[in-house]
Amino acid sequence: MCFVMPEQLYSLTTFRIIAKKAVLLYHTENVYTTRSWGSAGKSRQNRRLTILSHCENIPRHMRIVRGLKCFTERLRNPVLTLGNFDGVHLGHQAIFRKVVERAREIDGTSVAFTFEPHPLKVIAPERSPKLLNTFHAKMRLLGASGIDVVICANFTRAFADQNPDDFAREVLHEKIGVREVYVGYDYAFGKDREGGIESLRRTGRTYGFEVGVVEAVQVNGVVVSSSAIRDLVASGRIEEAAGLLGRHYTIEGEIVHGVKRGQKLGFPTANLNTANELVPGYGVYAVLAVIEGRLFKAVASIGVRPTFDSGPLSVEVFLFDFRGDLYSKHMEVSFIKHLRGEEKFADVEALVRQIRKDIEDARHALEHA
Repeated sequence: MCFVMPEQLYSLTTFRIIAKKAVLLYHTENVYTTRSWGSAGKSRQNRRLTILSHCENIPRHMRIVRGLKCFTERLRNPVLTLGNFDGVHLGHQAIFRKVVERAREIDGTSVAFTFEPHPLKVIAPERSPKLLNTFHAKMRLLGASGIDVVICANFTRAFADQNPDDFAREVLHEKIGVREVYVGYDYAFGKDREGGIESLRRTGRTYGFEVGVVEAVQVNGVVVSSSAIRDLVASGRIEEAAGLLGRHYTIEGEIVHGVKRGQKLGFPTANLNTANELVPGYGVYAVLAVIEGRLFKAVASIGVRPTFDSGPLSVEVFLFDFRGDLYSKHMEVSFIKHLRGEEKFADVEALVRQIRKDIEDARHALEHA
């Protein structure tokens, strides 16, 4: 199947990227906006993402091509990077900046070549990590980085078993016609990851494209990586994770019915059914929530409700100063500060006292964030 994602999936209403002390804040209404570069280095802002039901060539708009067989156009001077880009963290953003800058300089097209599903889900499911982004969120983040075209290859065992030189020749050179390729310092591809940077450079010399390497990004002496961020998020260290991501960690999903225990206690919560594989570790957090374009300060609890004899994992969000029906609405939750771990209380009264304190602590944290 060959398609670009439908427009309703691109309704992210609050999005932040922090890089080089710059904060970009996007507010959209079912229309995705981005910034890229036109010819002669002129900045082109607030471009509408073209939504297609099939593969077409619509120039000057970000395009998402699902499957290599759908890629049939000839791009102008493609400058490309390739990888899974889970998290779209500061290391990835450094690569995207280089790709976008070089595309601007040579009047070309910035391209991100990525894979779906994550390679480990195919070649070693037992070692596959919980991903930081849903596919749709990753596409939004790629677009916000200024990328013009995303080519998303269907990752299969046959794809994984490709000879790296054959991939570089048949896909990068013959099919896409790349002018330049930029990869991270730890790039590897092909069966048993046998294709590395030198292999790619050798193929580039043969077929006339340049290969550049973007060095690792470090924050406070820590090399930014998806695995490091996963560990931080899973352990509830969301402020440290934000430092490596360049933005607050965010999950999203549909608000669904719960057991209404919070309502009975006087704190009605929005229960989030999230498609995100990785949620922060059990505990209570100060958060920002976005629902239908409205931004709310809130406190979130993640865990199994041990005071009430436990249960399945739940993500419950108490919105400050709000009353109304939220069922079936889409909500995005950005985690700002970890307040405490999950606790089992002796009785309901003790729990209610702690909830009141959590709300006070969250309000204070959000005021000073």
